[in-house]
Amino acid sequence: MKTVHINRKINFENTLFFYLCNMHISAKELGLFLNGIVEGDASVEVTGPSKIEEGLEGTISFLAHPKYEQYAYTTKSSILLVSKDFKPEKPLNPTLIRVDNVYDSVAQLLDKFGGEIPQFAGVAEDIFIHEEASIGKNVSIGSFSVIEKGAIIGAGSKIYPQVYIGGNVILGENVKLYPGVKIFYNCKIGNNCTLHANVVIGSDGFGFAPLSDGSYNKIPQLGNVILEDNVEIGANTVVDRATMGSTIIHKGAKLDNLIQIAHNVEIGESTVIAAQAGIAGSSKIGKNALIGGQAGIVGHVELADGTRIQAQSGVNKSIKKASTALYGSPALDYNNYLRSYAVFRRLPELQQKINALEKRLAELTDNTEK
Repeated sequence: MKTVHINRKINFENTLFFYLCNMHISAKELGLFLNGIVEGDASVEVTGPSKIEEGLEGTISFLAHPKYEQYAYTTKSSILLVSKDFKPEKPLNPTLIRVDNVYDSVAQLLDKFGGEIPQFAGVAEDIFIHEEASIGKNVSIGSFSVIEKGAIIGAGSKIYPQVYIGGNVILGENVKLYPGVKIFYNCKIGNNCTLHANVVIGSDGFGFAPLSDGSYNKIPQLGNVILEDNVEIGANTVVDRATMGSTIIHKGAKLDNLIQIAHNVEIGESTVIAAQAGIAGSSKIGKNALIGGQAGIVGHVELADGTRIQAQSGVNKSIKKASTALYGSPALDYNNYLRSYAVFRRLPELQQKINALEKRLAELTDNTEK
């Protein structure tokens, strides 16, 4: 039986929509909020953020990466957020706020002052909810969304327009599904997960059996996908269902846009994967791994906890040692790759030297024979 606990009316509202640029805040107030140390004029006020290289008077910028330090001495920003161990080489014009972790402090500021995009509340009229689906309290459902038989939607979840939720899908509490998300039958989504636009969960795994005539017979994909709590997946990423059992993304994992996760893959908790990476079937990624953009991982391998893979690297074997850093294709130990790169980038030059040495050796041989 369909259960809806909220008025069936879309009500767009700008909840918490007070940007930093709409208010004045002083360096002293920011320092207290971030538990930071203020150096300079604590009374200076800002009305918004700006990039350090484009800093304007009345704005706050941040310095988190050494390659941008040059702009710290030229920026016109009124306040500059830096780490507590930052040691300027030249005089600085902005008031400094020193914090333990610059990125974390920026995230706090954006969370507090950035607000959220305009949200909707309620359930639209132009949707389909099967009578045997269950909808929790305070759930919002946007236009043209479909919720099939046996689906369970947890309290406080937000389902944006044009979302498809298949039969027997279980959605946890406070889940956000942005427009165009598709979750196919029997998949399970944990609490506080966020799936951005056009994410596909539970599409068929890529399984085909070769036949004697050279054609392929499709192998039924009967498993599902499980996302544990606090997983976030970027736009247009696809997570295939398992052939049997489950494709699993453990709690706290973060996936960027345009990623392919194949059938029966398991991704450890708090692992982060950048855009355009691909993980082939039945591979297991440990927790707290960092996988760079466009990296590729072959099937049926295991990567230890804390494995770090540079962008565009290709991993073709299991990694058993925790916190191993890899680079290249096929991937090598990071430091070995750098040493190798120092050699093979000079191969044309080395070839010329070898040719010259061979020529000289031939001349000496001829002279000796004479």
